[in-house]
Amino acid sequence: MNPFLKGRRNAEVAALEAPRPNAAACLPGMVHSAHSPAPGPSVEVVKEGDKIVRLIVKCSCGERLEVECLYSA
Repeated sequence: MNPFLKGRRNAEVAALEAPRPNAAACLPGMVHSAHSPAPGPSVEVVKEGDKIVRLIVKCSCGERLEVECLYSA
């Protein structure tokens, strides 16, 4: 049995890159001065015992997103 991709051409495209954070694009009107650069994005992990119960993602522009981690019983 032949593999599905055998004999197929590869697409000639550039490798994908993660987008660079742009603090000005996160919140309209929020401008950081050149003297006080915006802190980078961060992820905070909230645990109860050995289980992760919440992830808190903070954007460099100040936006905050919380992700609840639910587990089946």
